[in-house]
Amino acid sequence: MLRRFVALILTACACAAQAAPADDVWMSVLLNGRKIGSMHTTRKVAGNRVVTTQNMSIEIQRAGSKVALATGETDEETSDGKPLRFESRTKISGIESVQTGVIGTDGKLDVVSQVGGAKQTHTMAWPQGALLAEGLRLQEEKNGFAPGRHYTALAFQAENLETVEVDSVVGAREWVDLPEGERELLKVEQTVKLGGAPTQTISWIEADQTVRKLLVPMMGYELTMLACSKACATAPNQSADILIHSLVPATRALSAQERAHGIRLELSAIDTSGEPLQFANTDEQQAKTNARSVELRIAPLADAAPSHEDKPVAADTQPNDWLQSTAPEIVKLARQGAGDAKTAREQMQNLENFVRSFIRKKDLSVGYASALEVAKYPEGDCTEHAVLLAALGRARGIPTRVVDGLVYVDQYAGQEHVFVPHAWAQAYVDGSWRSFDAALHGFDAGHIALSVGDGDPWRFYAGFNTLGRLRIDSVDVIH
Repeated sequence: MLRRFVALILTACACAAQAAPADDVWMSVLLNGRKIGSMHTTRKVAGNRVVTTQNMSIEIQRAGSKVALATGETDEETSDGKPLRFESRTKISGIESVQTGVIGTDGKLDVVSQVGGAKQTHTMAWPQGALLAEGLRLQEEKNGFAPGRHYTALAFQAENLETVEVDSVVGAREWVDLPEGERELLKVEQTVKLGGAPTQTISWIEADQTVRKLLVPMMGYELTMLACSKACATAPNQSADILIHSLVPATRALSAQERAHGIRLELSAIDTSGEPLQFANTDEQQAKTNARSVELRIAPLADAAPSHEDKPVAADTQPNDWLQSTAPEIVKLARQGAGDAKTAREQMQNLENFVRSFIRKKDLSVGYASALEVAKYPEGDCTEHAVLLAALGRARGIPTRVVDGLVYVDQYAGQEHVFVPHAWAQAYVDGSWRSFDAALHGFDAGHIALSVGDGDPWRFYAGFNTLGRLRIDSVDVIH
């Protein structure tokens, strides 16, 4: 969950804070009023080249474990906003991923990705109309700042090589309190349309487009960035636990027998934002949206259960930046873990048990490691178990994917009978998509699936509109 939380912060902030023509801007980063880090943006012009760099460093707690994160992006463009190259960097607890791209005169984008020590290269077409930092700033400048002005831009996300639509509405000027005094600033509201999970941001900017305040509500939190001096921005951080708002109390205890059989949940949103709650529809979970609530029916599959989902595609068995299933280390572990199992289902069961014992150090301080990193350094939490298990399955030729969601536990962080953020793997075996959870004692109906993906943390946006906004109104056993 942590890396996906960071993905959302980075994208929302990059889209909202692209208008920063001042040469050097420092900002203090606050989570619900508690300082967790700093952001530093620079813009340098040399001839016909503009280089914009944005670096953010934060510290977050997860159930008492501190996680340090550093992320940044450097964009190089022509003075009229034509993209030339970019580099995106993310480091969580010492685990680093880097994405570098060069846009050629033929419109092709050459990309080098480095995750977990593994390097991959590929070429793709530059998305038509996609802009980087300077291009976005110039479009904002072109559209002007008359109150009520509305315009749309396509922002390129360097971290996942996709575009995101950003709708902007210019508001009125208003007085804003900042660490170094009150200023009259222009209010701009934006909607960042992240893969089915639109995120609202509000920025307050100077006449020269310099962002002085940025507000990003997410997961029940309020992320705020305030422009101030370097000394202010880099002052000591305060502790802030990101899991608190994500815990969802159950209305009662759920027995192991009930979870093995199947449960029905009635859920609703705790806020009035109007954004719908989002859940995955899988072979094990069916979501039905009613006028004011969502009904979830979750049950482990019977041996001969028919599938209601699409069949796997070729990509479900292939390696990617996060599931390096053809790496020698992964192939060796997959052979060892599968043992003498013959069927795909038996192999996945063996691999689930293998991963559970292979990751010896259960550690919440690991943000989100790739499968190859886990193979080399067997430590981490549920996400590390999930990506390694999915990669091992693919190494055996079994279609797999990674699920992002919540799981029921009897006790967590001082609370009883709660659903907590979780990740696990699914494999297409016996004609259905079946779940395997190596971090716990296998899959049961206490697992709520928010979204499914290929292990890339940047693709789990859908769940962010649900995490932190969810309430369980009733729990019943499926009869």
